[in-house]
Amino acid sequence: MNPGDRVRVERADVTNEGILMPSSTPDHLVVKLDGGYNVGIDRTDAAVEVLESDVYDVGSADTESQSEISFDDDLPTISLISTGGTIASTVDYRTGAVTAQFDAEDVLRAVPDLAGRANYRGRVVTNILSENMTPDVWQELAEAVAEEIRAGADGVVVMHGTDTMQFSASALSYMLDTPVPIVFTGSQRSADRPSSDNVMNAVCAVEAAKSDAAEVLVCMHASTSDDECALHRGTRVRKNHTSRRDAFETVGAAPLGRVDYDAEVVEFRREYTERGAVDLTVQTALDGDVDLLKFTPGMDVDRYAAMLEDAALDGLVVEGTGLGHVHTDLIPVLESLVEDGVVVAMTSQCLEGRVCDRVYDTGRDLLDAGVVEAGDTLPGTAKVKLMWALANHDDPESAMVRSLAGELQQRSVPWT
Repeated sequence: MNPGDRVRVERADVTNEGILMPSSTPDHLVVKLDGGYNVGIDRTDAAVEVLESDVYDVGSADTESQSEISFDDDLPTISLISTGGTIASTVDYRTGAVTAQFDAEDVLRAVPDLAGRANYRGRVVTNILSENMTPDVWQELAEAVAEEIRAGADGVVVMHGTDTMQFSASALSYMLDTPVPIVFTGSQRSADRPSSDNVMNAVCAVEAAKSDAAEVLVCMHASTSDDECALHRGTRVRKNHTSRRDAFETVGAAPLGRVDYDAEVVEFRREYTERGAVDLTVQTALDGDVDLLKFTPGMDVDRYAAMLEDAALDGLVVEGTGLGHVHTDLIPVLESLVEDGVVVAMTSQCLEGRVCDRVYDTGRDLLDAGVVEAGDTLPGTAKVKLMWALANHDDPESAMVRSLAGELQQRSVPWT
């Protein structure tokens, strides 16, 4: 009896039939019922009959960090890299919580619709929920993606938790110049729920990884329906809802493209870097002494001044109000940081538009203090960019005012 088998489980007066799923504890069976829900069953009270073995037929699931499944010479090769998150999660029936459990082959077992679309190479970089993501893991992930591309992958799909996916996508956008698509995807709802988005997101991500856009992309539901996924540029995307399936949005522009789920068609609406246009380059160095400070009215300037001084930063991104403003009393603090060699970049809390510190006196004072305008770069992206620029550019200030990976648009205009 193995995960993937169709089983009938009898206990007392209750009979359940479905697919045996991987379990987070040896004391319980997890069975996916035909209605879509998972049920946890105490092994000691259950009589189990295997009705059909290995229903999904994707090979044996093991714990090796890298694996391969049978290849078809007529299909492209897609590397599935797992970092954990809800798309690769199961319910822990000991605690009732959703926990990252699956490796890449388990995802193939859980999403049989992936079969026949590509050859797959599976690789596990880490197995964490995305709130536990760190810059060290970004570096490991970038190196793993590069190794897969060197090994002949025609595209890479990174399975990642949604909460911090935008940060990881930004990091890889700077660390890698890629000749093939690198597509991040995840799931807002775990696979045990009938409303889960894991199947469609995974299928659309694979189709995007077979496409012609050699960029770092985020592929997630475009609407609440199961009709299409949006393809967002990795440096322009933001998670804008806690739980909706269409939580991700491209800020300040339309998504780069879309994947029609039923028709299996990938369509791009804006310019992109084409497959094979650049050679693979890898620059994973990061400066960890960078922070992101959000200005709010009523902040204790003295407290934050002491914190910033003790932090011994190399870079600071400020999330200011409107066009990029902070309280007048905070400007001397930022000026002191600049004088000490800290690169200070200004972004805006507004979801649309760009920083312009030439309109009001406060903005002009910030420019005089040496603060750099980051245009319409998203605050989180700006932090990742500054971490990378400090470690890889001789003049990180100039890097912050120009676009390196599509993060800074030339114009901010309304769109529909």
